[in-house]
Amino acid sequence: MPVEWKRYIVSDPEILRGKPRLKGTRVPVGLVLGYLAAGRTTEEIVAEFADLTREHIAACLDYARELAEFEAVV
Repeated sequence: MPVEWKRYIVSDPEILRGKPRLKGTRVPVGLVLGYLAAGRTTEEIVAEFADLTREHIAACLDYARELAEFEAVV
């Protein structure tokens, strides 16, 4: 199920020094991606962070996908 990451991920220079985070939380996207890279499942992450949902995790993956598709003109 595709999730539009812009509905779930925000950045505010006053919170976490502007690092992308999940809306309504102080959980940085990088932390969630790190958990996934370490082999944690969506269910394990949601169980550890009560404020998160499956949609939050999917939004982090969609955000990472979009960043990976970015093409820099050199």
